[in-house]
Amino acid sequence: MTAKTVSGAASAEPGAEAPRRMVNFGIVVFPGSNCEYDAHHALSTFPEAAPHYLWHKDHDLDGADVVVLPGGFSYGDYLRTGAIARFSPIMREVAAFARAGGPVLGICNGFQILAEAHLVHGALLQNRGLKFICHPQYLKVERNDTPFTRRFEVGQVIQVPVNHNEGNWTAGSESLRQIEEQGLVVFRYCDEQGNVTAEANPNGAVDNVAGIVNETGNVLGMMPHPERVCEDQVGGTDGRGVFGSLIDHILER
Repeated sequence: MTAKTVSGAASAEPGAEAPRRMVNFGIVVFPGSNCEYDAHHALSTFPEAAPHYLWHKDHDLDGADVVVLPGGFSYGDYLRTGAIARFSPIMREVAAFARAGGPVLGICNGFQILAEAHLVHGALLQNRGLKFICHPQYLKVERNDTPFTRRFEVGQVIQVPVNHNEGNWTAGSESLRQIEEQGLVVFRYCDEQGNVTAEANPNGAVDNVAGIVNETGNVLGMMPHPERVCEDQVGGTDGRGVFGSLIDHILER
């Protein structure tokens, strides 16, 4: 992967409008990733976003303001989903970036990688019913004070598709207590009215968890795919809130 998008511009002529600040999104590509192009395309619909690809063997983030770990089947999902990708050279840089407060978004397989790297709590198991699922899914927004949810309202119901075989999130009792005490859950599976019920849970995830942040709130793992609902032509725009929130977060720092 060599494609890069460079932000910035040469100094403006006297009296000319200053160049617009762009937000650099680094999208990590692992062998077996298959949603990196969707993420790149979705981000390209935001005039303030400059997406570029990062190869799993890279040793720097090429000036990324935000790192995205996309969906797919990294390394063929051998061993456990995300278990091999967690040791890719780029993940050392991602972990250091996260520790320094940089925003990291892991989507589906990206969430699995974050969990394997211990950048978010829990683990992802095979879905309840042992079947691959792919359908639109209602989510309830639990927090809007994170870099990923600023454009939402607490309690808002959005619709974002799920597409996974191992989305059954779980955690030990000690982690669950910490997660609830610190309010780390950002999205929960729900029905159209926002009711968080067992019937609305597509994969058996504990407490209907669909998305969770780390303790400092700058790393989000989520199973649903916001990049797939960023244009009316593909059936919805609720995913724009996630990427738009990240853009706002960076530009207002």
